[in-house]
Amino acid sequence: MNTAEQVSLSRRAVLGGALAGAGLLAMGGTAIGGGRVRVLIATNEPWGTYHVAPLLAEAARRGWELVQLVPDFSEIAPDDPVRTALPDSAPPADLLVLNGAEDWPADCAARFRRLPLAASSLAYLDPEEAARAKQVRPRLRTITSSSPAESRAFGSYLGTHREIQVVGSPQTDALPQRAPEPGLVLVLTSVTHADETGDAAPGTELLLAAAEELQAAGKRILVGLHPREDPALWSRYEISDVPSVQAAARTEAAIGIPGTVFPLIAAVGTPVVGCTDPALTVPDYLLSVCSSTIDDAAQAVSAVDQAELPDPEALADAVGPVGGSANRLLNAWSEALRSW
Repeated sequence: MNTAEQVSLSRRAVLGGALAGAGLLAMGGTAIGGGRVRVLIATNEPWGTYHVAPLLAEAARRGWELVQLVPDFSEIAPDDPVRTALPDSAPPADLLVLNGAEDWPADCAARFRRLPLAASSLAYLDPEEAARAKQVRPRLRTITSSSPAESRAFGSYLGTHREIQVVGSPQTDALPQRAPEPGLVLVLTSVTHADETGDAAPGTELLLAAAEELQAAGKRILVGLHPREDPALWSRYEISDVPSVQAAARTEAAIGIPGTVFPLIAAVGTPVVGCTDPALTVPDYLLSVCSSTIDDAAQAVSAVDQAELPDPEALADAVGPVGGSANRLLNAWSEALRSW
């Protein structure tokens, strides 16, 4: 058995064990009272609370409470602003939202089978039907995505031709004013090592080498770390202390492993260059916002120097509506409740 298989088996054991303890009993929801709503959320990255954090302000404005279901608290920081709960001790709720249909969210759907169910794409997913999509598909009251392009990929992932509401990305609700500093390049990392929270993305060695080439050419490097990336790999450079979407406003261009943040960086007005690896699979729409892609670090300097934004049609297709996205998303969840 190779290392990847061992990690995968270990992850399945952790996730399965957490729900086995819950007994897979039916658990319905009740309104918190006074018109308040409590929403449980289960993601493909079980401890990935960074997908939920951008929704907290809008939830608080409405008096809603968002609670992320986790297998245990081992990967949750004490100061994490997102409330988390175990399935067998979760508070009464009104709605369950899935971000994906891998083992953890699908098991949570089975555990809370009396709750109305919604699916929201809060991070990119490969446009191939998930193994357990058919288990959750019949229950879905609402499906949302951030953009038209993401909705096409999410529909394929869920194996459905149903209408998907395009709501935009909450991360673009307050886009920064762009003021690029000469010679400053944003390096967008992914995840080098798989862990119980989620898989790794190939391409880090190429990106590290590209950063070295850029620095040798006189560029200043600002690193936008993925929340699960090992910061020690990038300690020789300045690491941004603000989210990558905000950091992008300071930079002339960005280069990284294509991911959910790519369209958002382009929405700021900062062109992006993709580092691609033969083992990396990403939806075409993430590549469509790239000025170019490289598979050799020697190409990095010229690619960054020549980087430009995609045409407006491609950008709008990949980004979706800008402004008010968190409000639209929670409105869609409200519709799921009203239809129950």
